[in-house]
Amino acid sequence: MDTETTPPDRSSLTRRQRLRALIDSNEAFIVPGVANALGARLVEQAGFGATYITGAGVANSHLGMPDLGLLTLTELAETTARIADACTLPLLVDIDTGFGNAVNVNRTIKVLERAGASAVQIEDQVFPKKCGHFDGKQVIPLPEMLGKVKAALDARVDPDLLVVARTDAAAVTSMDDALDRAHAFIETGADIVFVEAPRSRADIERIAALPVPTVMNIVIGGRTPMLSMEELGELGFSIVLYANALLQITIASNRELLGVLGQQGSLIGFEDRLASFDERQKVLGMDDFTAMEKRYAEG
Repeated sequence: MDTETTPPDRSSLTRRQRLRALIDSNEAFIVPGVANALGARLVEQAGFGATYITGAGVANSHLGMPDLGLLTLTELAETTARIADACTLPLLVDIDTGFGNAVNVNRTIKVLERAGASAVQIEDQVFPKKCGHFDGKQVIPLPEMLGKVKAALDARVDPDLLVVARTDAAAVTSMDDALDRAHAFIETGADIVFVEAPRSRADIERIAALPVPTVMNIVIGGRTPMLSMEELGELGFSIVLYANALLQITIASNRELLGVLGQQGSLIGFEDRLASFDERQKVLGMDDFTAMEKRYAEG
């Protein structure tokens, strides 16, 4: 993966068409999760082809609260729009349970499509939902979830907006039930399916055998075994999601810095652990803003 700053994609394809092309390539690709525009810039500059706006990450970062269904549609849409402005990557957006029933889902899709989503991920948990790797989850009846999936499909204006249907049933009822739900999502028209929190390689292999593109979510410290990218690609997964790895390393590195600052009262000797001032400006595209100032100052 190229770690140098890469120029924006200038191809004639829209973001949504680029995401479809990645899916249609039949090759697994990594999608790092972000919670803000800075994270999205870093993902793009690292050379990844798409990014994921994580509901847990937005709740953790913007609200300072756990992933318990506390995020609102307005907060998520505003974050999505800011990220869409800051990078050119296709955006897969976690919409949790859709912020209500099927009628609410209809509006949610319209709002997120306008905000810049390239794909939306909706799950079958009871509201208020919980992180997929928490205990105590519950799922709604399958017919209710199928109504939400239908509403999402009907609401999209751009046919290239992808609908990802996720089930959390594996941890609530059984993997058999989760796979039955996944097949029902496919029959309803979902573009991609996501069976969350499998606990064994055998279950991962069963998910990979589903007849549409599939998502594998790798959560550091979560319930799912961590397979390599090569293994997941050979099994047939399309999206290998690292939803909150950036958030987790941010917490760890921030704690380290604050510990040093608190103990010695300065960052002397720690400076090389930080991005330089110039590097920070490069990440943020300061040269582009300087050029813009010069252009408009000239009249």
